[in-house]
Amino acid sequence: MKERFPEFDRSSGVLLNVSSLPGEYGIGMFSPDVVQFIDLINDMGFHWWQILPVTMIGWGNSPYSGLSTFAGNRLYICPQELMKKGLIYPEELNLFKYYGEPYSADYDFAKANSEKYLRLAFSRLTENLKEEIKEFENKNSSWLPDYALFMAIRKETGKNWRDWDEKLRKRDAAALKKKREELKEDVDFFMFEQYEFFTQWADIKEKAHARGVRIIGDLPFYVSTDSVDVWANQDIFQLDEDLNEKGVAGVPPDAFSATGQVWGNCLYDFKKQKKDNYSWWRKRISHCLELYDALRLDHFRAFYNYFSIPFGEETAANGIWEDGPREELLNLIKKDNPDAAFIAEDLGQIDEKCREFIDSLNIPTMRVFQFGFDGTPSCHIPYRYEHNHVAYTGTHDNNTTLGWLYELNEDARKYALKYCGFEGAGWGAGGPSCESTKAIIKTLMMSSANLVVLPFQDMLGYGSDTRMNIPGVAEGNWIYRLPYHLMATVDRDYFVQVNSVYNRFGHGIK
Repeated sequence: MKERFPEFDRSSGVLLNVSSLPGEYGIGMFSPDVVQFIDLINDMGFHWWQILPVTMIGWGNSPYSGLSTFAGNRLYICPQELMKKGLIYPEELNLFKYYGEPYSADYDFAKANSEKYLRLAFSRLTENLKEEIKEFENKNSSWLPDYALFMAIRKETGKNWRDWDEKLRKRDAAALKKKREELKEDVDFFMFEQYEFFTQWADIKEKAHARGVRIIGDLPFYVSTDSVDVWANQDIFQLDEDLNEKGVAGVPPDAFSATGQVWGNCLYDFKKQKKDNYSWWRKRISHCLELYDALRLDHFRAFYNYFSIPFGEETAANGIWEDGPREELLNLIKKDNPDAAFIAEDLGQIDEKCREFIDSLNIPTMRVFQFGFDGTPSCHIPYRYEHNHVAYTGTHDNNTTLGWLYELNEDARKYALKYCGFEGAGWGAGGPSCESTKAIIKTLMMSSANLVVLPFQDMLGYGSDTRMNIPGVAEGNWIYRLPYHLMATVDRDYFVQVNSVYNRFGHGIK
């Protein structure tokens, strides 16, 4: 059998979002703790670090419903790095430290706290830094001025853009120019915020590369309707004259939901995008590939066809399938980025024609161990993995593997564990010495999949209380955080062993 897409060496990685890292400021950020984590996974033989989108978060603190697909999350900007530039004084750092419990990200604290130290740093900008920010603005002129003005107006009004005055909502040029002048200080502040984010992230990426670790980013297919992306590019989305959505994204009814899911994102107008060769999408992808070394493309099936639900519907029952941009857009993306490594998220219901389309593209696809043991024939059972697959115990949307074992019925659990060579008592004893999760991890490491990615919670043998996200549940997600003392308990010797024995010391992209 001809081996398809050799983008990835045989290697392994760790899934942990930036927000989940330890640190002193209420949420994981671009602090020295990132380097400590990278050193840890590198010492164990992992050469990939996978994260969730680092863009500006929106509703529900979700990185998948951000206010901008281009702008970075200001909560990740580290005050210690601002101190190195003389923008915050050493004795001021204690004013911004967090003294709550370290097991979850405190978004309310982090939002208020980052506002304080970023505003303080902004008030102390030197002329040299102002010149650097101006250069950064010129380099990112396709999105940054719109973002800065959008955030400034949002701050002034306290409203989503569709509730602004009509001239601002519909982007009257004279009204925008006047508002930019009125809100100049805030506009400049949001420029500085993004300059600092990208400067600090570039430093993190450089340090990761120096240690042999590369970064897998994540790109949601859709953007939030309340985002600057829709406000600044109204003509490429399916909006009516009043700027309401003609249709919204979701998925149809299935075995898991009799009414389907209504996500609410506005849909792209691909016919209009085609007229300028999908320039917005291409800029978006190229921008991400400057941030990351490889890119996971979420909800990949929508490139083939997407589900359109009439605006205002409470269920997905009346939705229809519409054609996506297919090879036309994907070939342009590959032409723009010929050496890029992608991962196609092909989970969920994929019909035969869509599967043929995905398989024809020579892009690595995902396999998830937890989906292989639901009692039906499945491509996710490890003996069916091929070199072109990226294998996971679970994703950020899954329960932890130990939590999943607890949820399975007894027969399914016995079969899954027997498949992995674990028989007998003690499967539910969690923690870093958990034998059942280690058996599952070992099974993936033995598989033919070129790349195996493990959520750090599974490496620690943790249960449902450390789950990152429950799809369809509005509150309590994205908060899992890893304290210092627990990060150090991971069984380093075990992971060195399985990476070594199963030849996963590859160093990234071929």
